[in-house]
Amino acid sequence: MDRLFDMVVIGGGSGGLFAASVANTLGAKTCLIDKKRLGGDCTWYGCMPSKSLIKSAAVAEHFKKREAFGLKLSGNANIDASGVMSHVQEIINDIGEHEKPSVFEERGITVIIGPPKFLNENTLEVNNEKITFKKCIISTGSHPLILPIEGLQDIDYLTNETVFSLEKLPDSLIVLGGGPIGVELSQALNRLGVKVSIVEMMDRILFREDNEVSPFVEKKLVDEGVKLYTGQKAVKFAKENGHVVVTLEDKDKKSSSLSASRVLAAIGRAPNVEGLDLEKAGVKYSRKGIEANAHLQTTNKKIFVCGDVVGPYQFSHVAAYQAYVAVRNALFRKIAWSKVSYINVPWATFTDPELARVGFTEIEAREKYSKIKVYKTPYSNVDRSKTDVATEGLIKVITDKKGYVVGAHVVGSDAGEIIQGFLIAKSLKIKLEKLASILFIYPTLSELVKKTAAQALVEKAGNPLVKLLIKLLKKT
Repeated sequence: MDRLFDMVVIGGGSGGLFAASVANTLGAKTCLIDKKRLGGDCTWYGCMPSKSLIKSAAVAEHFKKREAFGLKLSGNANIDASGVMSHVQEIINDIGEHEKPSVFEERGITVIIGPPKFLNENTLEVNNEKITFKKCIISTGSHPLILPIEGLQDIDYLTNETVFSLEKLPDSLIVLGGGPIGVELSQALNRLGVKVSIVEMMDRILFREDNEVSPFVEKKLVDEGVKLYTGQKAVKFAKENGHVVVTLEDKDKKSSSLSASRVLAAIGRAPNVEGLDLEKAGVKYSRKGIEANAHLQTTNKKIFVCGDVVGPYQFSHVAAYQAYVAVRNALFRKIAWSKVSYINVPWATFTDPELARVGFTEIEAREKYSKIKVYKTPYSNVDRSKTDVATEGLIKVITDKKGYVVGAHVVGSDAGEIIQGFLIAKSLKIKLEKLASILFIYPTLSELVKKTAAQALVEKAGNPLVKLLIKLLKKT
């Protein structure tokens, strides 16, 4: 039996769930298909479990440092982290309850669980049933990238898709990759008693971040006992006496070795393009993902795409944004179409200290603009950082010569929240100095935004023409 839908969405992750919901709201007869279950990577393997683990680890760290807050404990007390992983699973399951097929079916969306395959340009087959569509959005996400390193396939390595299923934490762990996923999990697990070593090919961890802010995270990791092996490449894995031994090689081909109970591969992610028979639908793709134009339309004019499977960013908030654009373009006439824009994409790495960013790094800005201005404010400049014992941190904002924000970087407590002020200024093209006139609540860490903007205002006040104007306006 053939079934015809106005919109078929393939993939029940962040982008797919949003796309199906929007299409349904706009009156389209909608079908949502996922090969396994709804929720996607963010719910089951990414944002939700990792942030739950990070929070448990943060509580444990606060307990260890209680004396910094004037607290003492009578008698002996030790932290037992044996219940953390079951707690993480409880959080995952709780969130998963809100993403069950029945929740979406009650809204009028048809949900099918099973592996879809294209039969032609407008027909799919799922569970031996043919599904025909007028328009389709592919949002199949991504999976952990695994490099072909000798012996890696023989050691039962972990990824972000398996680490949260552990019932017991390992004694020690080697983490391959010093990017956001690897660093977040490394710090959290180390705080819960796992001896962690990070292996990163680049000269520093979080190498895509501004080179003045990432060292704050690196220092904190080292201070807490995480071992960093930067500029090192894993070239071989082997099992020895119940442990995993990895052979490392530096840029001069000098070898060394590390040993641990388990290995976590956090090298990166690859788009889920296999198994869909995209060729039969006339959809071009590569190992980098599905090809699409600025309207998120694929080489099949009836099929659009969003999320990790198209990139260039692999964030849930970007997937939701792309989903909105894809649905709009799929269902509306071309006069109402819109293009995707990535000039104001923010992100955060939820380490301690947190790290958040929007726009260019200083190096990138200097390559693009003939003249820039850089403003910095240490966290210690606001009183709230002292009450919270969180004075380690930095605000760094880069503007063009006219004073418009082209890049902002925050490292410190609640960086993901503080960056929003600069994101609004950049997105709405508000000059940095304008933020200095806003009344910020005292005492908050967000005052850092005002204090950074005040630097630009004071600088402007030093301009000879501005000085003259002030003099003329003053009462004599």
